[in-house]
Amino acid sequence: MNATWLADTRPDAACTVIAEVAQSHDGSLGMAHAFVDAAARAGADAIKFQTHIAAAESTPAEPWRRVFSGQDATRFDYWRRMEFSEAQWKELAAHANERGLLFLSSPFSDEAFELLARVGVAGWKVASGELSNRPLVARMARTGRPVLLSTGMSPPDEIDAAVRAVRKEGAPFVLMQCASLYPCPPEAVGLNVLDEFRQRYGCAVGLSDHSATPYPGLAAATLGAQVVEVHLTLSREHFGPDVVASLTSDELRELVRGVRFIEAMRAHPVDKSALPESVTQLRAIFTKSLVALRDIEAGSVLRREDLGAKKPGTGIPAAEIARVIGRRLRRPLRRDAMLSDADLEEE
Repeated sequence: MNATWLADTRPDAACTVIAEVAQSHDGSLGMAHAFVDAAARAGADAIKFQTHIAAAESTPAEPWRRVFSGQDATRFDYWRRMEFSEAQWKELAAHANERGLLFLSSPFSDEAFELLARVGVAGWKVASGELSNRPLVARMARTGRPVLLSTGMSPPDEIDAAVRAVRKEGAPFVLMQCASLYPCPPEAVGLNVLDEFRQRYGCAVGLSDHSATPYPGLAAATLGAQVVEVHLTLSREHFGPDVVASLTSDELRELVRGVRFIEAMRAHPVDKSALPESVTQLRAIFTKSLVALRDIEAGSVLRREDLGAKKPGTGIPAAEIARVIGRRLRRPLRRDAMLSDADLEEE
């Protein structure tokens, strides 16, 4: 994910598929590594985590988005349990690189940003709730690495301000349409916003999807999105708040296959006025020619009831029957014999 590539706004630019782990590892480093392997096997381009440092981003009074476990007394306790050490983040980044994945993680505090800057990330993903944190957004952009701006919680004026902050630092960026609903219904996906972003900002665009289906991602790729991000779960039976908004490994694999198929289609427009040879050969088999429906003697004047249309299409095309009716036969025709211009007397 280099800066030049992500800034490519051509309609046929390649699409980066990001597998978002978020908190689905449930604080287990081993599970986080399992997600890296699953994303790689499914063919994703990148894997993304979230880097939370509880004391730096939250207070004990932070409310739950959704209470899903009695393990943690407060959401603050939950964030603290989700923390990995710097050494562990480096281990995950190295694993991702070994598997050919771009390593990404969203920082939720200045301390998390500084940690990830030391670990090394391919780019910065700004979570929807952090888009209004312009000092943090500017710090990410100042590194010169690509910035992916998620817009799920922001009105237009807030998006404008974030874009200005990134452009001021000269960093390439992707503006991500996102609906912060888990799962997201089709009515709220907002595919129309992709083109609105293109028109308003002249930038690369992407979709951060929480629908738990591959359909919005495929549709976004068809519309030329440069990035598609989906949550990943290893099983529908797994524990955690994001499972209901995630794709399984098999679904992610199908999404990736579909995106690559769509890219191939978009990169090869078809000219219907110049049919390939293979299609021309098929036309000879599947189209129809004019044939005699009965034995017809030489000298007969052809009538509509004398002629029919049958395969193959190597004789006078069936569409030309009007120019043949009323013509006199030069030689006799057997039933099912294909009519040719040589069979007709001169007009």
